[in-house]
Amino acid sequence: MGRLSIDQLRERVRGIVVTPEDDGYDTARAVNNAMIDKTPAVVVTCANAGDVIAAVDYARENGLDLAVRGGGHSVPGFGTCDDGVVADLSAMRGVRVDPVARTARAEGGATWGDLNAATHAFGLATTGGIISTTGVGGLTLGGGIGYLARGLGLSCDNLISADVVTADGRLLVASEKENEDLFWALRGGGGNFGAVTSFEYRLAPVKDIYGGPMLFELEHAGTVLRAFQELIADAPEQFGGFPAFQIAPPLPFIPEDRHGDPFVLIVSCWSGPLDEGPRAVKPFHDIAPVVAEHVGPMPYPALNSAFDALVPPGLQHYWKANFVTELSEDAIEAHLRHGPRVPAVNSTVHIYPINGACHRVAPDATAFAYRDASFATVIAGMWPDPADNEANIAWVRDYYAATAPHSEEGGYINFMADDDQSRIKANYKGNYDRLVDVKRAYDPGNLFHLNQNIKP
Repeated sequence: MGRLSIDQLRERVRGIVVTPEDDGYDTARAVNNAMIDKTPAVVVTCANAGDVIAAVDYARENGLDLAVRGGGHSVPGFGTCDDGVVADLSAMRGVRVDPVARTARAEGGATWGDLNAATHAFGLATTGGIISTTGVGGLTLGGGIGYLARGLGLSCDNLISADVVTADGRLLVASEKENEDLFWALRGGGGNFGAVTSFEYRLAPVKDIYGGPMLFELEHAGTVLRAFQELIADAPEQFGGFPAFQIAPPLPFIPEDRHGDPFVLIVSCWSGPLDEGPRAVKPFHDIAPVVAEHVGPMPYPALNSAFDALVPPGLQHYWKANFVTELSEDAIEAHLRHGPRVPAVNSTVHIYPINGACHRVAPDATAFAYRDASFATVIAGMWPDPADNEANIAWVRDYYAATAPHSEEGGYINFMADDDQSRIKANYKGNYDRLVDVKRAYDPGNLFHLNQNIKP
């Protein structure tokens, strides 16, 4: 096939095709991370799977880079590119719930807020992330860590099927029964294998939860981390919470004279019977004196969106991450040195537990390989002023350098920065070679390379 013209692309697409000459181009090309300022040749705001096929075909036939954007939260800015094609799925946000089968199908541009709103009406949920504006696509393809993971497994563990546009422009169904190798790779292998236009999830009965944040003084940070590790090892799997370092935002439940102070937190989420919530949370509540808390019953979507205001579009982002088998004393000491220096109210450090149901999946059953890790740590540097970039990036890197020797070699790909490509083999351990084989089968030309890339 010869080169496709922009006019031919416009004729094929139901959605909106935007080029640098068009109104709205700067809005169309923007991603959440304001460090990323790229100028694609064309942004295709896709209305359906056919539009995604057209965008893929246009990029392939014209030899252009292709970026696939869902929620736009990719820290390295993989949802855009210079002089290439952006297949923007953000207009494809429909969610259809089957309450009898306890399944939901979400389009590729849906956010966790979209999915939670649809499933909550039926008292159902599946493992999502921590910020509701995150796209279901990127989170699930990388694995999918969230509040419900200890009880339900990762997002990718609850994936039943996916509709995928491959590099040759085909629309395939990937499931345990169709294109099984592709389905295996999609569950943790990132966006390496195609553009997923819809995801079908298994749901579980979760409507209201009991939980929220508890703030402790920094002098108790070591006690909090040690106690959390001990308690979470055999806590009921309906408990999904994590410790964090965070500057107190100006919220009503925090004493006004403490706004802007750094604290160590535990964010709790009990998804079992609501009347058992206070008893389930009490061991974490009693670790040390609580300075402030906002803990109680709430709809699950309310907790899933509780931190959205701290992560608006337009912040500067630089992150680092590692899987952790055990929070050793050396690791805890490193956290105690660097965590209290969190540089902005938007920045944070989370230590997500990924035991429980996550451990019951074999390391080679999906592409997500670290089934023996107990925690996924993220050092999430986020701040508004570009003038702070040098100092705050240094905080992230220094923190990472201090904790990495006490962590696993690999980390969660959804938390990786754009300078982490050298870690790709470590991120997949024994699954890497099989991922390369699947990549060769479905994308031998590496059209889908704007990601934590598995080269064919």
